[in-house]
Amino acid sequence: MPTVAENLTTNELILLSQAGNDQAFKQLVQVNLPLIYGICLRYLGNTEDAEDAAQDSFLKIWRNLWKVDLKRSFRIWAAEITKNTCLDILKRRRTVPFSAFENDEGENYLADTLESTLESPAQSAERSLLRRFLYSAVIRLSPAYQKVLSLYYQEGYNFREIAKKLGEPLHTVKSRHRRAILNLRLNLEKIK
Repeated sequence: MPTVAENLTTNELILLSQAGNDQAFKQLVQVNLPLIYGICLRYLGNTEDAEDAAQDSFLKIWRNLWKVDLKRSFRIWAAEITKNTCLDILKRRRTVPFSAFENDEGENYLADTLESTLESPAQSAERSLLRRFLYSAVIRLSPAYQKVLSLYYQEGYNFREIAKKLGEPLHTVKSRHRRAILNLRLNLEKIK
């Protein structure tokens, strides 16, 4: 298999991958691995599940690569597949009864671990208060500001991808983000 040049665009890598060039797909994976793994870790909360989900996501991406619209951002398309993969995993998760962690003597070996890792009621209350405080400041923002903040901080898109997703110029998105942060600070001051 011929090697792939390092400076190819994403669309060129996609076209080569669609034509069966494994090296091009490998490069596409390497470039997008931080994004895909980051989304998986955010949704699933631990490295082992995130690694499995990232692998499943890339398998789905590879299987559906022929469907990619080259006019659309590959990263956004791949992120949507990854998000859906993580949501499927979360739906399949079943709860395990606490008693399943007991040994023959009836001692629960998970209890000690949980006690050392769980946050205290005071920490939980503080986190909850902080969330409500921030939420009440965010909902005072315009929907356009909320959307940019959500895409940037929660979904992990960069400004260029947000601009493409919203169909707006890059400078508009950057400006909207800056104004959203300024307004958020003002809202936080008002709430205090």
